[in-house]
Amino acid sequence: MSFICLKYHLVFSTKDRRPLIAAPIMSRLGPYIGGIIRDLGGSLLAPNGPADHIHIATILDQKQPLMEVLGIIKANSSKWIHHTFTELAAFEWQEGYAAFSVSHSATNQVVQYIQRQHEHHAKVGFEQELRALLDRHGIKYDERYLWK
Repeated sequence: MSFICLKYHLVFSTKDRRPLIAAPIMSRLGPYIGGIIRDLGGSLLAPNGPADHIHIATILDQKQPLMEVLGIIKANSSKWIHHTFTELAAFEWQEGYAAFSVSHSATNQVVQYIQRQHEHHAKVGFEQELRALLDRHGIKYDERYLWK
């Protein structure tokens, strides 16, 4: 018998970090993404973000590769945005993403961090935030490719 709990903090932005996700859209986007994650055997802990990116705390099924899960989330949510908000017909997510594992003991801290995104981004921009997250997790990156 196997016992597995894979918790993640996922981050990805709109293409070119365009500020397209207004608060009324984000309030509906989070639950929609939660439905996608449930359909994939996982559960959503917290979604939130400012207008140019989203943070997701989630538990994912170990049978689904992370890269595939993110591809499904981004493709389906993008289609939903196009259909639901026709004025956003040109909406796209960026190509890449950041994904961090979350320990059981840090889960509440990550969820609270995601819930406070708007107040956090009143002081810190996305680029500074992403660099700090990558550094905190010991992930090496090349600035030339960081914003693709």
